[in-house]
Formats: sequence, C-alpha cells, structure tokens
Amino acid sequence: MKKTTHKKRTKAKKTATEGYHCHGRAWVEGKDGTFIGYGRAVLLERIRDFGSISKAAKSMEMSYKHAWDLLDSMNSQAKEPLVKKVSGGRGGGGTQLTEAGEKAINAFWSLHARLEKFLAEETKKLEF
Repeated sequence: MKKTTHKKRTKAKKTATEGYHCHGRAWVEGKDGTFIGYGRAVLLERIRDFGSISKAAKSMEMSYKHAWDLLDSMNSQAKEPLVKKVSGGRGGGGTQLTEAGEKAINAFWSLHARLEKFLAEETKKLEF
C-alpha cells in the first residue's frame, strides 16, 4: 500500500495592518470657523469648472444658499476674495475663481496629500 503524503496546510500569516487603516480629515480653521476643507475645495473647483455657483452647487447636490454661505464664509476670512462675479455678455455672466481661490485649492490639496501619506505610513506601523 502506497503511503499518501499530505502537505501541511498553513494559514497565510496576516500582516500587522490587514483589515486596519488609519483615516483622518483635514480642514483649515480661520477666525470665524472652517476656512477650507474637502467639500469647500471641491466647491471652488466646481465653480472654476462650471463658472457658476448654481451649477457647482447642483453638481454637489447642495442648495445654492448653502454654497453661497460657504463662499461668503471663505471670502470673509481670506485676505482676498476667492471668487468674483463676472458681468453679463453672451454667456450671461457667472462666477470666476480668482488667483487667491486657485492658491487656496492648491494649498488644501497639498495638505490633504501630506495627510494621506502620513496616514498610510502610520497604517504600516500598526501592530495589533
């Protein structure tokens, strides 16, 4: 009778971080509360893309009033306005992002990227 050899089954060793991830959120506080965070940065980008507060708000499923309140808060806390109204013409006018608005978006996404990198590095260190 031939003896059958069975390979010993071993469970794959789990890595220390399997199933765990560090998460975090970044926002910048100003003198009157939140200046910019993820949602506000996206709102500014959508205004740049659509040229309209109304269209930007709609694309985010946000009311125009809420979008306007967020912009008003950011503009009142900033050294320079982040958005400006553009008068009529063939397209009917709209809203434009200013250079200060572009700087605010870039600064926030830079901060966000550094936070994501930090969280990924910290996730690698988890040992439970």
